[in-house]
Amino acid sequence: MPGIRVLVVDDERLARDELCFQLEQLGDAEIVAQAGNGIEALAAVERHEPDVVFLDVQMPGLTGFEVARRLLQRDDESPALIFVTAFDQHAIQAFEVNAVDYLLKPVDAARLEQAMQRARRRLSAERTPGGAPLNDQLERIVKMMSGRPIHREQVAVKVGERFLLVQAEDIIYASLADESINIVTGQVTGASNHRTLDDLQARLDPDVFWRVHRSHLVNINKIKEIVPWFSRNYILRMKDAKGTEIPVSRSQTKRLREYLKL
Repeated sequence: MPGIRVLVVDDERLARDELCFQLEQLGDAEIVAQAGNGIEALAAVERHEPDVVFLDVQMPGLTGFEVARRLLQRDDESPALIFVTAFDQHAIQAFEVNAVDYLLKPVDAARLEQAMQRARRRLSAERTPGGAPLNDQLERIVKMMSGRPIHREQVAVKVGERFLLVQAEDIIYASLADESINIVTGQVTGASNHRTLDDLQARLDPDVFWRVHRSHLVNINKIKEIVPWFSRNYILRMKDAKGTEIPVSRSQTKRLREYLKL
């Protein structure tokens, strides 16, 4: 299998060198160039045509997100993007612009390997007949930056001091608790960066995620059991490890009955 052509962009030379060293340990990463700012990054993409760009977010001149926008203007296929930064407040934005991954400095070797695995899968899909071109993927950047809503494929969940990336389809439910939004998957439980359930719901597929109660948003594919309750209402027992029970509001009971033919 041919090596993955990589461009590393960071305004700190030591950070670039360290990341290049870590990438070389993976075996299949070919470092074709380095760049110290956004303008150099754009020129390097034109000159070297990398498969993947590791892109620092905060740089003098153009930020990493501004570089991503400029890449959309190219006629050629754009590379896959992996954002790298010391500031975790950028995590949500990185995921929203459909980056392959988001890494915090100092970069952990295991997380770097995970990011490269995601990049390999993305590249494999793009090179497969019928796969969507990378420019189609990056078009989501324009939509997000222009304020048009999209349905997230990935969601960031804060666990401790870190943001973990989860697939939207893996979310079992999200609930309002103590003025924060808790997200539960099969492996991860943590806080959403969204201030309200309305905000989170707007970014998810409405055919899959139902607001069954003012305090609860559920993935209908993750319902384990529907338990009859008083006054012909229901409680949903979810597929998480605790078998969490979530009430269905009166207004949503009818929709649930019609959908499940109850």
